[in-house]
Amino acid sequence: AMATPCRLRLLLVLLAAVAVAASHPAHEAGGCGGGGDGTRILIKGGTVVNAHRAEEADVYIEDGVVVAVRPNIPVGDDNVRVIDATGKYVMPGGIDPHTHLEMEFMGTVTIDDFYSGHAAALAGGTTMHIDFVIPVNGNLTAGLESYKHKAEKAAMDYGFHMAITKWNDEVSREMEVMVKEHGINSFKFFMAYKGSLMVTDDLLLQGLQKCKSLGALAMVHAENGDAVAEGQQRMIDLGITGPEGHALSRPPVLEGEATSRAIRLAKFVNTPLYVVHVMSTDAMEEIAKAKREGQRVIGEPVVSGLVLDDSWLWDPDFATASKYVMSPPIREAGHNKALQAALSSGILQLVGTDHCTFNSTQKAFGSDDFRKIPNGVNGIEERMHIIWDSMVETGKITVTDYVRVTSTECAKIFNIYPRKGAILKGSDADIIILNPKRSFAMGTRTHHSRSDTNVYEGRKGKGMVEVTISRGRVVWEDGNLNAVPGAGRYVRTPPFGYFFDGLDKSDAVYRASLRAPVRRGEAAAA
Repeated sequence: AMATPCRLRLLLVLLAAVAVAASHPAHEAGGCGGGGDGTRILIKGGTVVNAHRAEEADVYIEDGVVVAVRPNIPVGDDNVRVIDATGKYVMPGGIDPHTHLEMEFMGTVTIDDFYSGHAAALAGGTTMHIDFVIPVNGNLTAGLESYKHKAEKAAMDYGFHMAITKWNDEVSREMEVMVKEHGINSFKFFMAYKGSLMVTDDLLLQGLQKCKSLGALAMVHAENGDAVAEGQQRMIDLGITGPEGHALSRPPVLEGEATSRAIRLAKFVNTPLYVVHVMSTDAMEEIAKAKREGQRVIGEPVVSGLVLDDSWLWDPDFATASKYVMSPPIREAGHNKALQAALSSGILQLVGTDHCTFNSTQKAFGSDDFRKIPNGVNGIEERMHIIWDSMVETGKITVTDYVRVTSTECAKIFNIYPRKGAILKGSDADIIILNPKRSFAMGTRTHHSRSDTNVYEGRKGKGMVEVTISRGRVVWEDGNLNAVPGAGRYVRTPPFGYFFDGLDKSDAVYRASLRAPVRRGEAAAA
């Protein structure tokens, strides 16, 4: 007589397990799926912060997923790990929308791979990132296969953007495959790096149209590559070969011009546009103008542009100056404050890092010619702390804004919310606990990057990530890192995110407004 209720209970458990598995499928590029190891965690007494509100609540996690968020959740049995978060903020882990791990660039390879980069990220409170797949000789499929292999050592969840470095019918077909079969919903076009990655306006236009048809987000690195090449030659002709020549050769006006051009071409096609690493007031103001006119443009500042200035590039020590070389360049003081204001007011929407690290030996490739200095700075480990200290501690943004710009907005833009970017029932348990009273100090002695340089060397501030939980596993606690190679999982980003809502209607309004073609022959005959 007792067998039937038992069977019923077992059936319900199995159905629940199937439902969880369906909502959290294993993904092809990342190894294991689900939290799935039976770990149960209760985070008690903290302030749970989502982008939409902050509340005093507990968080219960089971098998890598958030099961409940409410006050006073009872502990239950002995197999639950209880973490006391009293006086601390419990927030979604950071999502970095802009990284370059193990990327081949300028004759070398970035020093951080998918393990060391993830170790750095987790220690800094970032639990997911989206990296840029670089095609192999323009071939998207070959590029993706290469990056899948690189990501086998992933220690946390990750997604992919795809760079487009040339254009033909085959690339157009491959873009469709990337979206429909591989879960990539964003494509990046370089308007800079003439002779290597740069695409011309006609190719950019075709790319924008293809992105629109696929429901994929077009991203641009906005600098005028032709003018940069001229600027570089001008500096060499003037005998300026050091790192300062890098900034002087590609001034803000060239970033503003390319940003303006990309925005106008996207308006012509009527498709959303994402401008990566907005580094100057010039570019930011072009984005602000477009948004005032109702255009769908996303502006992404990066940490280096928000808090650093270009004075370091004039340092008499080459090793010091060269570590600050990135493109677009870090700008002179004033641009950073303007970018912070734009972030706080919503003109710019989310913060990336462009983490693209090279050690001092690699940077020395350009010791006699700034054009040969590999471009890139660190930031994947430092981002969450620096944004808290520079934006929240100064009152420029609220704690809910902080969650929005470091996590939620990224998840929404790339169409993985609320699975990522939130602490809600059913969300992946990617969670950090931040102590606002503790201080941090940054530098090469303590960071987890493989690089022997750090552009935030000696920086101190308030707000310390004390605990990082990645899909239900505690991976950072009390200064101890437990990042496991192969534990990371590839996260598909579906097409037609919220930025595409209503585009068909505005297209219809445009067609209706044309009042054409005019039937002149019939009018004349009448």
